[in-house]
Amino acid sequence: MIAKFVHYTGNVQGVGFRATASMIARDYPVVGWVRNLDDGRVEMMVEGEETAIDEFLREIRSRWGDDISDEHVETQEASGRYTRFGIAR
Repeated sequence: MIAKFVHYTGNVQGVGFRATASMIARDYPVVGWVRNLDDGRVEMMVEGEETAIDEFLREIRSRWGDDISDEHVETQEASGRYTRFGIAR
């Protein structure tokens, strides 16, 4: 189990990005959260097996690729504290 902490820049707020990410997460064995930042970016923490996370992130890029101008991903140790994927406030 690993975690990936992701920041997305671009046209990613006010367009359903968080709701779509949460919906896509249902199709993958991943947990974590997604939230808007005050600076216009979207931040996401996702935990699971690396392959599942990578497939999930590929689906995000496939769905929102035209709106994402930059994506920064950091791999971390999984905390194990999440039980589902949801929208954080």
